[in-house]
Amino acid sequence: MSQIGKPPCDNGVILTGEAAKPCAAPSRRWTLVAAILGSSLAFIDGTVVNVALPSIQREMGATVSDAQWIMESYALFLASFLLVGGVLGDRFGRKRIFMIGIGLFTLASIGCSLSSAVGMLIAARAIQGIGAALLVPGSLALISATFPQSERGAAIGTWSAFSGITAAIGPVIGGFLVDHYSWTWAFLVNVPVGVVLLLICMTKVPESRGAASRSSIDVAGASLATVGLAGIVFALIEAPSRGWSATPIWAATAIGIVALLLFVRVEARGAAPMLPLGLFRDRNFTGANVLTLLLYAALGGSLFFLPLDLIQVQGYSATAAGAAFLPFIAIMFTLSRWAGTLVDVFGAKLPLVTGPVIAAIGFALFTRPTIDSNYWTMFFPAICVLGLGMSITVAPLTTTVMNAFGTELAGTASGINNAVSRVAALLAIALFGVVLTQTFNASLSTGLASLQAPADLVSSVMAQQQKLAGIVVPEGYPAATVDEVKRVIGLSFVAGFRWVMLICAALALLSAFSAGMFIQGEMRWRPIKRVDPVSKGRD
Repeated sequence: MSQIGKPPCDNGVILTGEAAKPCAAPSRRWTLVAAILGSSLAFIDGTVVNVALPSIQREMGATVSDAQWIMESYALFLASFLLVGGVLGDRFGRKRIFMIGIGLFTLASIGCSLSSAVGMLIAARAIQGIGAALLVPGSLALISATFPQSERGAAIGTWSAFSGITAAIGPVIGGFLVDHYSWTWAFLVNVPVGVVLLLICMTKVPESRGAASRSSIDVAGASLATVGLAGIVFALIEAPSRGWSATPIWAATAIGIVALLLFVRVEARGAAPMLPLGLFRDRNFTGANVLTLLLYAALGGSLFFLPLDLIQVQGYSATAAGAAFLPFIAIMFTLSRWAGTLVDVFGAKLPLVTGPVIAAIGFALFTRPTIDSNYWTMFFPAICVLGLGMSITVAPLTTTVMNAFGTELAGTASGINNAVSRVAALLAIALFGVVLTQTFNASLSTGLASLQAPADLVSSVMAQQQKLAGIVVPEGYPAATVDEVKRVIGLSFVAGFRWVMLICAALALLSAFSAGMFIQGEMRWRPIKRVDPVSKGRD
């Protein structure tokens, strides 16, 4: 039966396109709640696991490459299948795919908590990533399909703010659970959120579909993307310990490059590509995604190593490390709804240039702390400035992406932008790991040599250098010597951390430059004048 002339929420189904009309206010409110909780599952998981990593590394005797794989296995499958998740939602129903993703993510979280070895945890994290790939694009696509364009910016701003709030609460709760119970609870915290979200979706959220998405699923594209990214990431993570000349490293690099080139070829020629390259003819969409790649590489990479610095170098508890980033979230919450209206008031270019520049200053401020640094004078200013920059950027960036095309491509557009952000963090964690490891190793070797410590102590420490600041200094030596060795380890990590933050600042500045180059419109420093159609008609 034709839906033309009927309210699109009848029978719980929304068809996007010319026949679509906005849903009733209650449905819009519940959809926004579901979108916030769904995004929060993925956001909470990333931040909570970062806080739990030092505990996992200590209990499992994991190296820094193991810790990277615990993060990267999740990010790899999330990034690779996000595009498929968006297309599946457009074709089979956004709520349906959203709910499947929630269920898979929740079950995988239980699997993570039951893992007794690093390999098991990495495998469970990979499954978690697939679940997240199905639910993440659906959150914004549901908002886009349910809210009219005039209200979409404010809705996205609200989504951004409250998603940030839940992402902030997660690390604090997770840190408390890690400190007082076990790191396994960092994963189990996802379970009640997933159950509540499934109940809301089943009873309150209307279904929506993209009218144009009826073709086959791009299995070849998803497979090539996964193999390509996996090859590159494997090489970057394992090279510091195996050496760049090792056969597995150059073989993985070659396979990764070839697979990614084939991916581009398949997407350019495929009848139903998961990454429609034609979308990048839109300058705003292209500019938004280039900005996302650069800025989220900086953000994702920095957020992986910051908790390691706070816990292993500065001596914070997991709870304190989780709470350390609360000012960032508080600023995001306070400003995000206002930031969601910036595109309507000033256009997209001004906030998308100004925000990353401010964020770059925040990243640069993270180069100031050394060991035993005061939080309020060293970390707090950097976190606040970074939060201000990201607040100005995130909602306008998301609005620009979602407004680039009609609602029939909402899932695909959302999936592409989310995939870009995840690929950025995926590659950044691996690449920054190389930078930090090389700097750490050089600084550690020099520092230990200057101490003239016992040879067996030096050998024991150097044998653990792949653990970075997680090195365990053996007992049985004078306390003063042990303290000096620990100080050298901390300073060596700080040296690498500073280089990482400088690279992050440079990437943020490049993202601002890319916005200035690609985003259409002028840099408007005054509000755009809106003409009242009624008044204009009277004139």
